[in-house]
Amino acid sequence: MVYPIGAKNLLRKGTVIIMKYLIVCIGNRDGGDDAVGPYIADQLQLVKREDLAVLDVGIAPENYTGPIKKVNPDNLLIVDAVDMQLTPGDIRIVPPENIGVMHVSTHGIPLPIFVNYLRQYITSITIIGIQPETMNGTITPAVKQSADTLIDIILSEKISKIPLFET
Repeated sequence: MVYPIGAKNLLRKGTVIIMKYLIVCIGNRDGGDDAVGPYIADQLQLVKREDLAVLDVGIAPENYTGPIKKVNPDNLLIVDAVDMQLTPGDIRIVPPENIGVMHVSTHGIPLPIFVNYLRQYITSITIIGIQPETMNGTITPAVKQSADTLIDIILSEKISKIPLFET
């Protein structure tokens, strides 16, 4: 089951929920292609799967570390707009060693700090970046199409088929 978006909804009656996948979607709904994370969260919220939860953390993922730790997913997927100097809409898995040298959206804390903190509690963290075209206005067609593709990849559990970003 996909839980409604919002940290308070990730816990059921104070018990810990174990999820196979928790998808943390980062982004600014009013920031052009930075809205790719919230767009994906909105679409995944409509899916009914017991092994999957989604969390739209907006531009402040650091505010959700407590609920993320309590959910204790087997796999944490972080989805964000990432400037990788690729074609708009390109999807890549961003290795941890590369996140510190790239521009990863515009959020409260740098993504490397967020990820390094969570690594103390969650062993499998995958960062999935989608190359933005613009960070102004509305989400562009190329990025929206890639977001839909990524949703299909996540739901079919073929994340390993996403190419690795290499500098």
